[in-house]
Amino acid sequence: MPPPITLDATDLLLLAQLQQDAALANQSLAERVHISPPTCLRRVKRLRDAGLIERDIAVLSVDKLASVVGHGLCAIVEITLDRQDQAALEAFERKVAPEDAVQQCYRVSPGPDFCLVVHARDMPDYLALTQRLFTADANVRNVKTYFSIKRSKFGARLPLPTAN
Repeated sequence: MPPPITLDATDLLLLAQLQQDAALANQSLAERVHISPPTCLRRVKRLRDAGLIERDIAVLSVDKLASVVGHGLCAIVEITLDRQDQAALEAFERKVAPEDAVQQCYRVSPGPDFCLVVHARDMPDYLALTQRLFTADANVRNVKTYFSIKRSKFGARLPLPTAN
């Protein structure tokens, strides 16, 4: 196992900047954190290689995209399993992982075993998803769904310690 990565103030600044805008050119990113472009490139590569930066994505505007493709449904789904042994929990996680409609999956405690954030095209699409993932699974005991009527905040930024 490789030794754990250590982060200094510059690494934390790089991560903070990349959380705000991962599309920044290396030159701009280097200027913002006051390091040379080659150093910036090397440090960001090190952060990626260590797995601290998993991937770069585009965050789409739900409201603006709705006029083109429709609003769709956003649901928060609570799942309770009959058996909660390690194998059953991992089997459920493997089952939902390949589904594009399942945006996020959290194993939680106490309460239900999982909370999912699901985006479906419409109610028939959501129904098909529930039948594939939940109804056909003998280990799913209870499903409780909350449909979002408005997204008032969305983010993926993790709080990072600041340099003293």
